[in-house]
Amino acid sequence: MEIMLHIKEVIVVEGRYDKNTLSQCVDAVIVETEGFGIFRDKEKLALLRRCAEKRGLIVLTDSDGAGFLIRNRIRSAIDPALVKHAYIPDVPGKERRKKVGSKEGTLGVEGMSGEVLIEALLRAGATTEEGESGGNGERITKADLAALGLSGSADATSRRAALQKAWRLPARLSPNALLDALNALMTREEFLTSAAALLQQIAPQTPQQED
Repeated sequence: MEIMLHIKEVIVVEGRYDKNTLSQCVDAVIVETEGFGIFRDKEKLALLRRCAEKRGLIVLTDSDGAGFLIRNRIRSAIDPALVKHAYIPDVPGKERRKKVGSKEGTLGVEGMSGEVLIEALLRAGATTEEGESGGNGERITKADLAALGLSGSADATSRRAALQKAWRLPARLSPNALLDALNALMTREEFLTSAAALLQQIAPQTPQQED
């Protein structure tokens, strides 16, 4: 049986393959920087700052030059007291999906085993919440978005955009990325209450759907 570590902090990784690997061994909110996208995306940086203030951040990037540039960007933009840094070891190799390995010739986060990633997070001082889902209680799910007409409906995109603006969230968030942000910043109960109230103000003509 695989170990699943429940972590309170929001974990920051570079891309979706890192997130996919990490989510197999860690139950936590995981946010991608989209590589160097963090350098030009002020909204994403603002979101990370809010996550840090709410729950704290753990930065887990590759151990190559690019990874350290991303760490330094976050370090310069967010209060260091709110950020922990987890480091993976230098392991020679190349991920299977890549035609060419990293410049340093070492594996990135996506190439690490679950045991190595968990050890790196614990060494960084991750706050574990045994028996709880990421330390945030019941999670907001895709079903919750659908029930409020925020996905799967004709006007889902415009409804999400209106809520994201009201909650000061990045405009370019996909439904999955929106879930990550919401779970980092509020409980499911807070989300359902706030979203229902905001949607009534934004589109009072839209019938409310029952759960």
